[in-house]
Amino acid sequence: MADSSQTNSSSNVTKLLEFFHLCEKLKTTKRTGWIYHNVENPESISDHMYRMSILSLSVNDPTLDRDKCVKMSIVHDLAEATVGDITPYDGISKEEKKRRESEALRHICDDLLGNSPQSQEIYALWQEYEDATTKEAKFVNDIDKFEMILQAYEYEQSQNKNLEEFFESTKGIFTHPEVKSWVEELYKNRKPYKQKITQENTG
Repeated sequence: MADSSQTNSSSNVTKLLEFFHLCEKLKTTKRTGWIYHNVENPESISDHMYRMSILSLSVNDPTLDRDKCVKMSIVHDLAEATVGDITPYDGISKEEKKRRESEALRHICDDLLGNSPQSQEIYALWQEYEDATTKEAKFVNDIDKFEMILQAYEYEQSQNKNLEEFFESTKGIFTHPEVKSWVEELYKNRKPYKQKITQENTG
């Protein structure tokens, strides 16, 4: 007969594997905002988080804890594996969205990961991102939006779309100096395309 420690270990591994399978949904769930705008073959949630991680590695700000920013980028949308990608178009309040995501994270961290030190770190990183009071959280919130408009521009170019709405919704919200410089450069790159679609709409 297996002793209790072996049984517990087996149970923990089973739940850990369940968590790994749950993360697969992040790879297959398409970002809702692109679906609503009829983007063909839109990115997944994990696609978005991956490039955010690369952006975190690329920042040249010695006052930021880049490792924390990378981790935060990876976990900030983890709850969407359960609740899906909720957008402003879904008619769900910010408070209700946060409640659902917090509940989903608690299930992941407490039930699947057994309230381990690792799960506590995941939840703490998510909460820090949501609170958006630390330098790292403010930066990651910035790159969450920057990655979105970067992707919007790429879809405009590849699919001949007008995704101005994404640029309008993020105008003036960026706070980190380096991210603001990225946004400015993106605006410069997009300017000829924006003029083109403006002329088409008014012509």
